[in-house]
This record gives sequence, C-alpha cells and structure tokens, in this order.
Amino acid sequence: MIYPIGASGSRVILAEPVLAHLAGHRQHRFWQSEAGGQLFARLDGGDIVIVEATGPRPSDRRGRNFYRPDKRAEQAEIDARHPRGLHFVGDWHTHPQAHPEPSGSDLASIADAVRRSRHDLNGFVLLIVGTLYPPQGLHVSVHDGVAGYRLAPSPTTRVEPCPPPREMHAPIRFI
Repeated sequence: MIYPIGASGSRVILAEPVLAHLAGHRQHRFWQSEAGGQLFARLDGGDIVIVEATGPRPSDRRGRNFYRPDKRAEQAEIDARHPRGLHFVGDWHTHPQAHPEPSGSDLASIADAVRRSRHDLNGFVLLIVGTLYPPQGLHVSVHDGVAGYRLAPSPTTRVEPCPPPREMHAPIRFI
C-alpha cells in the first residue's frame, strides 16, 4: 500500500509482509489484548519503504485497551537492524475499533519518540491497526514531534484480502 506524504513527493510504502503481520494481530475478540511493535524501513530517495514490523514481544505489557512496549527490547531491535540498512521509522499498535483513531497518549508517545531520538528523518510514522482490513481499518500518520498529519492511501492502491478459512463459504460440491 502506498501513502503519499502531502505535496512533498515522498511516500510511505507498506510492504506485503508488513501488512500481513499487522493484519494477523487485529483484535477480533473481546479477550484479545492490544499488540504493537516497531516499524523498520529502507529509505529510497524520498520514499519510506517499510519492510519489517516487529512485535509484540513477551516482555511487553498488554491489555484490552493498552499497550506498553519493552523499551530495552525495542532498543535491541533498533541496534540489530541498523547495520543491515534498516532504519527505525515509527511504531504500530492495535485498537479494538473498526476505524482506529490515535488516543492522546498515542500522540504524546510518538511526539516524544521523535524529539528524543537521534535521526535524520523529518518525523516518524504511526500505524494503528483496527478490526477491519486495510485500508479502512488502518490509521497511518506522520509526526514531526509537534503535530501529526494523517495520510490517505494512494487511489491506485488496491487491496483485496482473502478471507480467513473460517469466514469462507462452504465449498461447492459437484455430484
């Protein structure tokens, strides 16, 4: 999926394995806890090509309506990926709502991450995964440490996910 960043000509591009990872952690059931992790990208000109999403980790603190990552584990992930040319570009987590919106604490957390991190980026990406398939169930925004800017998917982006096996209709049988 491709998300243009305003008139800058830059784009946030979500690779298929990332979308699959995020979709696999959607909160379908009332007993499921929020999940989350970090986003790693290859920087290609002005494009931010997100190729890996980490988490959730066993050491994260999770509940139905909260997610608190293990900060030491996050730093270890950054340290392990940077030599491979992967840059930390933001965070993701789930919300138990169809059309997710960031909470005040979500916005404060990503703004704090931008301000406290040493990087050459103009900001970080925040992804919030809802219960619907992307793009409807995905909030994508970029944050510069002061304000956030919601992104809309490119009109040329087309996503038609296959339903999980339990949601498929019974197979047709020929007799």
